[in-house]
Amino acid sequence: MVFRCSKALHSSSLFVKTMLPIRIWRCDIPYSTKNVHHTPVMLKEALHYLNLQPGQVVLDMTFGGGGHTKAILSTVPEVTVLALDRDPTAVSLAEDLAKEHPGRVTPFLGRFSELQSLLSHTKIRERSVDAVLLDAGCSSMQMDQAHRGFALSKDGPLDMRMDGDRYPDMPRATDVVNTLDQQALTSILSAYGEERRAWKIASAIVEARRSTPIATTQQLTSVVSGAFTAAALYARKDRLNRPSHVATKTFQALRIFVNDELNELHAGLRAAQTYLRPGGRLVVITFHSLEDRLVKRFLHGQDLSNLDEFHFEQKQKKAKFFSATPKEKSEHWSPVKRKVVTPENEELLENPRARSAKLRAFLRL
Repeated sequence: MVFRCSKALHSSSLFVKTMLPIRIWRCDIPYSTKNVHHTPVMLKEALHYLNLQPGQVVLDMTFGGGGHTKAILSTVPEVTVLALDRDPTAVSLAEDLAKEHPGRVTPFLGRFSELQSLLSHTKIRERSVDAVLLDAGCSSMQMDQAHRGFALSKDGPLDMRMDGDRYPDMPRATDVVNTLDQQALTSILSAYGEERRAWKIASAIVEARRSTPIATTQQLTSVVSGAFTAAALYARKDRLNRPSHVATKTFQALRIFVNDELNELHAGLRAAQTYLRPGGRLVVITFHSLEDRLVKRFLHGQDLSNLDEFHFEQKQKKAKFFSATPKEKSEHWSPVKRKVVTPENEELLENPRARSAKLRAFLRL
């Protein structure tokens, strides 16, 4: 049985109300869940800090390809996994895994913000879950599917919706780039991509769409590249000192905006706080600075109720807020390890996508 939330939710991001739906290229290619290869990030570290015991209940809030859950099932006897994901493809994989492990996996289709509604139909009560794993961001499975529109290296429709077609009226990335004005686009790229050339990229997008709507990932990649000089195109490096594409931050910003990721992450952290029992453990894996800073601030007890407005505040106020180490001591959380945990070199060589991963582990008080 899969628990689904039928209530259609809309992003609370600042500019959604200004959008008009543009349906330029819809690609409904069925994606097979057979033989899906998924390499979970920081698996060894996640299992270590979760410290699961036989018979416990763990909430995997981002099931994805199921790598973490499969490892939990194979290493901890009689553990029960509540497998949540907003992506129908991922939940289909969870359904298959539930058949392989009768009574040990319960799939849930929904967002972090829908979890309370989903669990209200079960026997799970507040402060009863033993451990929570939250692997934030976009899954490798989503990145590898060209028709989902997440990867700039694969040509496909400019979609980027993690929910797939669950909410047909939900804006896609193509709606964003073809509808919003230059100032709005600049704000999105700056706030969610931390892109220094946000204004130039937004200008290039507005200019390009005057002649042809931007409908595909390769179109957008080309437009963004055109906003850079030849020398700048190859100047950016990732954390492994490899060349990084100049459109990477633009894709990140649009994806975060389309899926309201930071507000959803905040909702997920609140849900973990609600359902973890005293002494239960929360392990969070993040993949970029916006996620990690949000997690750090939340777990130190800082008020994040105005998260949406904050990301669009003046740059100086934002920098001051994020630069200092949080001094608050949370009444709900205590760190299992004070310093952030990063992947080992061996994992980075085997799985370069883990290069920006950071793990934080906290104990529920």
